[in-house]
Amino acid sequence: MRWSQAFIPTLRDDPADSEAVSHKLLVRAGYIRQLMSGVYSMLPLGQRVRDKVMDVIREEIDAIGGQEFLLPQLHPMEIWERTGRAETMKDIMMTFEDIKGSPVVLGPTHEEIFATLARELTSYKQLPQLWYHIQTKFRDEARPKSGLLRVREFTMKDSYTFDIDFDGLDVQFDRHFEAYTRIFDRLGMETIAVKASSGAMGGKDSVEFMAPSTVGEDEVAHCGACGYAANVETASSVIAKVVDPEGDHDLEVFDTPGVRTIADLETFEGGAPADRQIKTLVYMVDLEPALILMRGDHSVQDQKLMDHLGSTDVRPAQPDEIVELLGADAGSLGAVGVKDVRIVADEALRDRAGMTTGANENDKHMRGVDVERDIAVSEWGDLRQVVAGEGCSTCGEPLDVFTAIEVGHIFKLGTFYADSLGVTVLDENGVTAPIVMGSYGIGVERNMAASVEANHDDKGIIWPMPIAPYHVIVTLVRVDDATMEAGESIHDELTANGIEVLLDDRDERPGVKFNDAELIGVPLRVTVGPRGLGNGVVELLDRRSGESSEVALGDVASTIARLVAESV
Repeated sequence: MRWSQAFIPTLRDDPADSEAVSHKLLVRAGYIRQLMSGVYSMLPLGQRVRDKVMDVIREEIDAIGGQEFLLPQLHPMEIWERTGRAETMKDIMMTFEDIKGSPVVLGPTHEEIFATLARELTSYKQLPQLWYHIQTKFRDEARPKSGLLRVREFTMKDSYTFDIDFDGLDVQFDRHFEAYTRIFDRLGMETIAVKASSGAMGGKDSVEFMAPSTVGEDEVAHCGACGYAANVETASSVIAKVVDPEGDHDLEVFDTPGVRTIADLETFEGGAPADRQIKTLVYMVDLEPALILMRGDHSVQDQKLMDHLGSTDVRPAQPDEIVELLGADAGSLGAVGVKDVRIVADEALRDRAGMTTGANENDKHMRGVDVERDIAVSEWGDLRQVVAGEGCSTCGEPLDVFTAIEVGHIFKLGTFYADSLGVTVLDENGVTAPIVMGSYGIGVERNMAASVEANHDDKGIIWPMPIAPYHVIVTLVRVDDATMEAGESIHDELTANGIEVLLDDRDERPGVKFNDAELIGVPLRVTVGPRGLGNGVVELLDRRSGESSEVALGDVASTIARLVAESV
């Protein structure tokens, strides 16, 4: 491909709304353009990378027995209603009515649709199966940001496994785990596999593959000593025990004018330190109120809370709902003496005594609270957000907490969809049995962006060879006849040897060409100029290391072919 004939609209300045490095560089280097919030066009360079990411994914899933399908993007709402996900995923679903007035979904994912196809399986002898496709998904993301990292329209490889039992699911899950590890290695990323919440996907066990990044929107708790790793949505830790004062504790209500926060009560005369306070939060769960009790210095982790409550219809109560329930405003709330309301307490409050909490009367608090004696706790749970420095729940060493990009997610769905959609086969005894499913997803464009986050410098992108838009760029220092002839000869010989080449034949200054080559991130650059040609050599530059060397004209094709083969 000649650059003079290509559409590669490089820019000198970052897009105004960019935050992530990948967003800045993919726009500046002419890979993508935004059409509307959360929706991007792939330009020719971007499409070449996107195709290669899909090729890597396809190769690895085919290698573990995957069979490729292509399922529709339009789904009847009725299927989603049968699994209950029309409700649990309603906030991100894009829906409309067709010309007949029937409700239709633009697919956010395809568990229901693959499960519907799997109803054609009739016998355990047809199992196991591994089906996948690479298809567009639509999610009505409320706050698209960071370029391709959070969007409303994207491409996903989602694969699904079907087994007669959970042992078979375990085998397929492990094979996907290994395939995903190979995929991310080929995409040039170091990832950490972490325990995660299944959320609206259903099922039990799930593992996320996380690429550490400062622009990541997930937080990972990781132990460098034993390797424990979990999304903070599921992470647990060990915290230092707080020793309560000995003896009996009488309840005492006291005035706290103007006290509205945990911090206020810490500094108020006669108040209490945060770890001796009970924070009372009011939530609406499936439209019913519930009190969530936390230690004063702890924060509730929303996904942990939803998983414990078994509902996604969970939100903080409005001020008027709080007053109607407890008779006081936020900042003066407590659970002492509250009846006929679901009360969920974090484990850090178990067996605590001599505590301070709100008295359910504005400007008043209550001290001497014995949790077991004074509060009718309905249930206990690990609801607390883990923070860095707390002890690992496995070995006790301090945890690190860092941000990361979720680049893949694998789920053990079990029989969730089989039970909802009637996906069964006859087992070896002729008895009807539900099919056991797994689900495994990788976002294509997100992985493009995550690879850029992991592979760049202050000059631009540094693509890993397997997904680079071209293997080599041949840059002509001049566009005179001799230089052009030599450059075209190198281009043609490399192309004949299966090497993907971009020939920069533009009539531009050498500095402009070099800067553009570094910006777009092609792994190898061959510089052809009169001085080198006079000596029968060209310059070969490695984009990643920055190392350059002179290569004889007759050895260019073989040298580059070897380097590409070693890196793909």
